[in-house]
Amino acid sequence: MTSPRERVVVGVDGSQPSKQALRWGLFLAQTTGAGIDAVIAWMIPASAGAGAVWPADWNPQQDAADVLHRTVTEVLGEQPQVPVREIVTVGGAARVLLEASKDARILVVGSRGHGGFSGLLLGSVSAACAEHAPGAVLVIHGETPPPPVR
Repeated sequence: MTSPRERVVVGVDGSQPSKQALRWGLFLAQTTGAGIDAVIAWMIPASAGAGAVWPADWNPQQDAADVLHRTVTEVLGEQPQVPVREIVTVGGAARVLLEASKDARILVVGSRGHGGFSGLLLGSVSAACAEHAPGAVLVIHGETPPPPVR
């Protein structure tokens, strides 16, 4: 198991920006000898209201875990080149990522994920992480791939 400082925490929600963040997270993990903590957060929005009706078999924790696993497998493959932990946590994405990255080498997030407004340059989660993280944060914009590992 890696020590806390030997972790690269990557925020994942299945969006293209989070996939790009995972690619950069892999690059950083490979070049520093770290493992990756791929983290997804979920919560039922307060706007859903107390009278909301959910399907009896709905399991939002499992849905989030499925999105995370599919994304990790798509981007990193079945046998990632570094150790990867998939972490599913209930709560707001920014809070969850800030907590997960407390002792990490770096936190990597996409500039915006699912939700939000398409014209924004920086999403609310990435902005909150950049402003409040206790350590380094890398916010990935666009499709520029990470450099090759030497």
